[in-house]
Amino acid sequence: MHIYTPAEASRALPIIDIGGADASHIATAIHRACRETGFFYIVNHAVPAELIADQFTWSERFFALPIEEKMALAMHTSPSRVGYEPVGAQVLDSQDDTAEKAPPDLKESFYCGVDLPENHPLLAKHWRGYGHNRWPASLPGFAEQTLALHRALQLAGDRVLSLLAQSLELAPGWFEPFYRDANASLRLIKYPPHPTAARANQLGAGTHTDWGGVTLLAQDDVGGLEVQNVAGNWIAAPPIAGALVVNLGDLMARWTNGVYRSNFHRVRNNSTARDRFSLAYFYGPRPDAVIAPIATCVSDDLPQRFEPCTADDHMQEMFRRSYGYSPVAA
Repeated sequence: MHIYTPAEASRALPIIDIGGADASHIATAIHRACRETGFFYIVNHAVPAELIADQFTWSERFFALPIEEKMALAMHTSPSRVGYEPVGAQVLDSQDDTAEKAPPDLKESFYCGVDLPENHPLLAKHWRGYGHNRWPASLPGFAEQTLALHRALQLAGDRVLSLLAQSLELAPGWFEPFYRDANASLRLIKYPPHPTAARANQLGAGTHTDWGGVTLLAQDDVGGLEVQNVAGNWIAAPPIAGALVVNLGDLMARWTNGVYRSNFHRVRNNSTARDRFSLAYFYGPRPDAVIAPIATCVSDDLPQRFEPCTADDHMQEMFRRSYGYSPVAA
């Protein structure tokens, strides 16, 4: 268990304008950020500000529903593991060599996967995040709003992937074949006010790395995201108006042979009186895509560190570590 210590004052993650025409300059900035922290802010990402603001409003409405109505949409009953997750269902803190287990996270969430018709062949594979979305009957309009944001974030994710490819000296469309029928989940998260009687080391989201390719995150104004920098120190990543946080997951670190970082981060609600809301978009490759170290990331000085695997093999193992079971086995 990673023992909680207060974050240092922010040294400020880089803010990268991805709307400019000079892709080479942007890719250089992204390359440096991915090597140092694996985290950066993006602005001019083309996701409408009002769409994000509306989603926060709808998130508040959803999480205010009676627990019985939310549990009717429980994630563990969905073939694709989308839907509602109650407080305490997940332990994100990555385990170290000690026998002590971290306490459950202080958050509740709702997953929305790729929306597919019921007869779509991908649904038969029961891959996590594909279809089987269920929506509360008492919130008309919630589905349409959430799916609209899902689509907008996918477009922003495609722009980030293009710039990531160029930052690795690859063609702008290098990731595209791996991201056809991409695994993309939007997670709405509510962190209750941090309780004064919380258990030792109990956080909104314990120390962890993300699992997949690229994560895009929108935060409300409460704050609480903390990131470990290259020196091993914790720094705050406060909300910035109009910006999204981008970070890389373990799969991208594996793909780049460890050249790019999938970094530890955590969330501790800064408020003891207000809820904190965030919107996390997890954008990963198609589950049957074979992930092998990228050629530009392997050399005599940096030999291949990881064996090839499918994206689904990797995600199944990460899900088992966090929830204690495999989605397919369940």
